[in-house]
Formats: sequence, C-alpha cells, structure tokens
Amino acid sequence: MNDVILASPVLLQGSAPTAEALSITQLILDAGPVVKAVMLVLVLMGLASLFVFGAKAVRMARARGANKRFLDAFWADEGGWSTERLEALYAGLDGFKAAPAAALFRAGYVELAKVMSAPPPPPGTDAHGADLDNVHRALRRTSVTELTALETLLPVLATTGSTAPFIGLFGTVWGIMDSFIGIAANKSAGLDVVAPGIAEALVATAIGLVAAIPAVMFYNALVRRVQVLEAELDAFADDFLNVVRRHFLRS
Repeated sequence: MNDVILASPVLLQGSAPTAEALSITQLILDAGPVVKAVMLVLVLMGLASLFVFGAKAVRMARARGANKRFLDAFWADEGGWSTERLEALYAGLDGFKAAPAAALFRAGYVELAKVMSAPPPPPGTDAHGADLDNVHRALRRTSVTELTALETLLPVLATTGSTAPFIGLFGTVWGIMDSFIGIAANKSAGLDVVAPGIAEALVATAIGLVAAIPAVMFYNALVRRVQVLEAELDAFADDFLNVVRRHFLRS
C-alpha cells in the first residue's frame, strides 16, 4: 500500500503535459477544426480592422489637410466678395479634390449660379428666402454625402469590437466541450487530458480580445475625427450662407 502511495505522485508527474506541449503555437496547431476555424476568423477580423483603420486614417488626414488649404483660400482677402472671386475659387477646385469643404462650395456655387440666372420672381414674393433655402439644401445634401463617404467601412471596426469576444468565447466553449468529451472517452480526469484542451480553448478567447480591443480603440478614434470634420463642414456651410445672404441675395 505504501509503495503504491509513494509511486503515485511520480506517475502523476510523468503524465503531466510538457511546456512544449502547452506552448501557444503548439496549442493552436493541436486545436480541433472548429477552434481553428474560430481562430482563423478572428485573425481575419483583426487584419481587416488594421486595414480599415490605416486606410481611413490616411483618408481623414488628407481631408483635414485639404480642408485647411481650401478654407485658407476661401477666406483669403482679395478685394472682398464678388462674382469674379467665387468664379476663381470654383475654377481652382481641382486642387482641393480631397477637401469635403470644397465639395460643399461646389454644390453651393452651382445652386447659387442657378438662382442668380433664374428670371426675377413676381413682386411681393420672398424670392431671396426661397433662393437661400435652395442653397442651404444643396449644402446639406452634399455634407451628408461627404460624411457618409468618410464613415464607409467604420462598421467593420464596430462589428469586430462587439462580436470578436463572443466569437472567441464560442471557440472556448467548444474547446471545453471537447475536453470533457476526451475526459469521458479516456475515463480519466488527469492533467494530461484536461490541460491541453482547456488551454487551447482559452487561446480562442485571448485572440478574440486581441482582435476586439484595438478595433474599439480604432473606431472611437476615427469617429472622433469624423465628428471634427462634421463640425468644420457645418461651420463652413453657415459661413457660406452668410456670404451669399449679405453679398449676393440682398434685397
């Protein structure tokens, strides 16, 4: 009896999994097909998040830089506001293709040109109020279009941030189920049976968190940049309407 008791710890120690067997790489290679599929999906989601963040960060940086250059040109004092000055700004819009504010100016200028070339309204009508509303609608419509283009692909980051942990948790639950099935099949609850399955299952959750946390940070950063650009566009639209009201649609 004593010999058996003394020998049992040695047997347990010999049956324990080695450090190499529990390395992250080996756990991933030894994982079941479902857990491997979950890990692959999470890796692809993480890579997609990196790509979206890089592409949108570059796009928004260009938009802010081009916006600043266009606004500097718009507010440059060249003898006050006149039709010739607006025409000169409109002719030079090709140099500000990345600027959302330039797109707003283009839409507002085109609508203003239509308004000013239209025949005079009947006496007693509030023509200038209606004309200003037309310009405002053109600016608002273009602002929505530009902001929608800036927000394209941001749902990829939001989806990754919200679903990746749950996808990883699914892989973990499936791996633990496999571990219990292995315990039942081997009729043994030793460390060599339990540890690898539990460890590889937890790797899926870890990969899910690694994919989700940066995605949430990227999403918040890009949404903040979109909000800043939206504020700039709203301010420019109000300023452009004031210029039109004071210098081009006066009674």
